[in-house]
Amino acid sequence: MSLTGESAPPHAEKPAARPSRPDTGSEFTPLLRDVKEQGLLDRRTGWYARTIVTNALGLAGVVAGMALVGDSWWVLALAPVLAVLCARTAFIGHDAGHAQISGNRATNRRIGVIHGNLLLGMSYAWWNDKHNRHHANPNHVDKDPDVAPDVLAFTSGQAATRVGVRARFTRHQAWLFFPLTLLEGLALKLYGFRDLRRQTGRERLQESTLLVAHVAGYVTLLLTTMPLTHALVFAALHQALFGLHLGMAFAPNHKGMETPDPDGERWGHLRRQVLTSRNIKGSYLTDWFLGGLNYQIEHHLFPSMPRPHLRLAQSAVKARCRELGIPYTETGFVDSYRQVLRHLHEVGEPLRAS
Repeated sequence: MSLTGESAPPHAEKPAARPSRPDTGSEFTPLLRDVKEQGLLDRRTGWYARTIVTNALGLAGVVAGMALVGDSWWVLALAPVLAVLCARTAFIGHDAGHAQISGNRATNRRIGVIHGNLLLGMSYAWWNDKHNRHHANPNHVDKDPDVAPDVLAFTSGQAATRVGVRARFTRHQAWLFFPLTLLEGLALKLYGFRDLRRQTGRERLQESTLLVAHVAGYVTLLLTTMPLTHALVFAALHQALFGLHLGMAFAPNHKGMETPDPDGERWGHLRRQVLTSRNIKGSYLTDWFLGGLNYQIEHHLFPSMPRPHLRLAQSAVKARCRELGIPYTETGFVDSYRQVLRHLHEVGEPLRAS
């Protein structure tokens, strides 16, 4: 199960019409030049160093708290805190995968496997392979793994092929979406272990060693800091909230947006990324909670752009889209989920009517 992979007012709904003029390399080039001249593609090593250290201290604080109050049911209050910190950890791994943190590939990989495999039990190699394919062809039903038919159906064509239990599930998938995200954290771990069969040599050895180390360390931490019953409830609460947090960060960004026609015109980079992505408006708190992924358009246009620069690039991207007549979709935090759920509900409509 993978949920990861996302207008009445102009920025609240899907773009009303697909621009007819094909995208060309020259459409993106002026924007790229502007962003480079502003220094927005320059790396922010100090910012990421502070972020990594702060997150590590937070994780250490939770572990200390578990050791101090593990005999009490009050320890469960630390599970939501740990879930939020694990989401921060995932965002750091995400940024490392996009080479946002360092210009050195080996350094990015070390940061990625530490935060992904060791701290979260999620395979960095699996995620990087899947996520790069998503970035290359967002919302493309034949090429984007984030909209491949799995537990959920993302298009009417996918829904039409479902029968039996799967059809009944798809009829009501909008109602089941958020409950399913509670399992996402565990699903991502299972996908990582399954991907080891694809990997070979040194990569498989490193990935598998760190994944096993995470499982052993997590179980040991729980059983040495609290009674078994507390540990089971803590783990269930922590993993469910972690999955929910990841689902809330990833789901609104593309679900319900334009889907490129495999047999239609070929979009260039600018249109392909802008038309398939949705931004979420908000404050710096929104930026923090969603790990900068609320600037999904800017992130897709410039995957290696450091997270703190995404907000700064937004005005240039909006201006270029206005100049070319390309719809730039942006909506509020709550409305973004409403749009995702409405899309899933509409996909299941033919099955409810049959």
